Amino acid sequence: HKLVIYQLNVSRMEPPSTSASFNYPFFYSYPPYFTIQPVKETRDRQSSLWGQLILSFCKHHKVFVINTQDDSFVPFTNANINRKLNLDARVAFLDDLVASGQAEWLEAKAKRLCLIYWKKIPDWAASIYNFIKTYGLTDSVMTLDELSNGDDVRGSELQGLHREVLVRALKLLEAQGKVKMFKGATAEEEGVKFL
Repeated sequence: HKLVIYQLNVSRMEPPSTSASFNYPFFYSYPPYFTIQPVKETRDRQSSLWGQLILSFCKHHKVFVINTQDDSFVPFTNANINRKLNLDARVAFLDDLVASGQAEWLEAKAKRLCLIYWKKIPDWAASIYNFIKTYGLTDSVMTLDELSNGDDVRGSELQGLHREVLVRALKLLEAQGKVKMFKGATAEEEGVKFL
């Protein structure tokens, strides 16, 4: 099974000063929180706050993969206070999300690409199955592309679902006996039958 990575271009997103649709938390304007704090209690609180920010930002903008080396990921930089998280801080905060089951390194050794679970895999699996049942699509066959980008899912929370998240959720549903996955000659032909 070949890992396919789809990177999202977040550089076109508006910076915090002009983004009226996303509310940044109070600490985002506090310069010390852009540097890893030496006191454990403060550091734990800092990591928790950053984790919440990363998850809520990713959910709001439907971001699934963060590149730790990409300075254009908006939450890592606050131009208003001239602060930016360094690479060590980015990795540390994402490591904490990984440890809590809310993220996964796609490149474990390099720690460059991190898959963000702003909604956990069992929750995605439930959403997929509920969608299928709600719209009477049981006993139907769909390609993975149709399930994340097709007309049937347009306007739903499944629209734009990252392939890696989708596959993990479908594998869980397959283990539960609710779907049967099948491979095609190409990645575009991979599909699923809903039981």
